[in-house]
Amino acid sequence: MELILSLVPWILIFGVFWFFLIRPQKKQQKEHQDMLSNLQVGDKIVTAGGIKGKIVKIKDNIVRLRVSSNVDIDLLKSSISHIDKSEDDEENDDN
Repeated sequence: MELILSLVPWILIFGVFWFFLIRPQKKQQKEHQDMLSNLQVGDKIVTAGGIKGKIVKIKDNIVRLRVSSNVDIDLLKSSISHIDKSEDDEENDDN
């Protein structure tokens, strides 16, 4: 009985950690993995380093990103942070 009572606080601490830290992080990782697997040519993205560009080619885990006119860079899919939702980038590139 005493052993069970001494384990209750540890079980509660683990439950709180799981509910507030582990579960949300796993959900965020799953959403990021889904986003990476659904990337398409033409998507505007932002890398983890802050580079913005448009996807021009996808091959396995390598993505070719157009960052400016006639300037393409290759990067790993895993370095993509998120899809850029801003619309004003293309308008500014034309001027």
